[in-house]
Amino acid sequence: MNQVNCPVCGMKCVKSGKTKAGSQRWLCKNCKTSLTHKINNESKELQIFLDWLFGKESQSTMSGEGRSFRRKTAKFWDIWAMPPKIAETRDVVFLDGIYLSRKACVLICCDEKHVLGWYLCRYEHAGAWIALMKRIAEPRMVVSDGGTGFAKALKKAWPKAKHQRCVFHVFCQVKRYITSRPNTAAGAELYMLVKDLLKIKSKKESQIWVERFINWIKKYQDFLDEMTIDENGKSRPTHERILKAERSLLKLLKEKTLFTYLDENLKNDFSTPSTNNRIEGGINSRLREMLRNHRGLSIERRIKAVYWWCYMHSPEPLPLSEIIKVMPTEQSITSIYQRMNEKNRLEKSLSIWGDAIVWSDLHNVDRTFDGWD
Repeated sequence: MNQVNCPVCGMKCVKSGKTKAGSQRWLCKNCKTSLTHKINNESKELQIFLDWLFGKESQSTMSGEGRSFRRKTAKFWDIWAMPPKIAETRDVVFLDGIYLSRKACVLICCDEKHVLGWYLCRYEHAGAWIALMKRIAEPRMVVSDGGTGFAKALKKAWPKAKHQRCVFHVFCQVKRYITSRPNTAAGAELYMLVKDLLKIKSKKESQIWVERFINWIKKYQDFLDEMTIDENGKSRPTHERILKAERSLLKLLKEKTLFTYLDENLKNDFSTPSTNNRIEGGINSRLREMLRNHRGLSIERRIKAVYWWCYMHSPEPLPLSEIIKVMPTEQSITSIYQRMNEKNRLEKSLSIWGDAIVWSDLHNVDRTFDGWD
């Protein structure tokens, strides 16, 4: 049994009979304080909650169909597990977003071992990416799938970091445009060309691939320039989808984000990945599995489940007892917003009467001032 210490003087207490309710009474011999000690089981209950959340067990298989479990763990759904601030620079980080509904996306950043940060937004945009990235030290290399607004955010938040577009996502993007079985010779050659992109391992191979791509453009230039007049009398490209695939590749070559993983300065210091399989296979797939195991959660609880998983896989998560004390809850966040709203209402009411008060009128810096006129 845990030792009970006196809350007044901190000395050890000894047993001193029991109360009428049957609880153990404790006595401090030093200051003669009598008290009862209640064991705090919140840490154990939180561990039970996390074991269920990260596992496959259904509440229907629990004793009482999970009623006791829900009663004891309901309070943990009020906690928001917030990300830490990462001050140590990483060699390479991976960024991606996972959509939990049409208007709920969690952006995630990780390295080879841990989740470094996460941010909730309605959709991927530059402001959301910046909010995620500004709490993490700038890495040397970033791998992403090219989400909306990411390039803009990268220039602003991590201007010195090298950007690598995930090669597999590049292949999938071109595949969406021209399909895996193109009906034209140009489409078939482009599909084989972009498929070879996944096999490039050296700088020389990348140069050969670029030459092949340029030769493909020259070979089918007239084919790509063909125009069709639609029902409204307007002309538009005949092979629009192939053109989109071509332009997507040209953009990456222009931005120099297609072969960053072959940079000799980076390769000499650490392993440079060409894909973001680490976050897709190691994090997003496990998050989706967790949500499938607990189908039926509301969107808010789905978000909090992702937060819990990310925090417990962060570099140095706090002990469970500290998490309960430190992490914000629904009530604490609500009180903060209420105080902010009250302050805004007060400032608006004061603005009705002009400046309300001038600080210099009551705090005159002139030492010769004797009094009011």
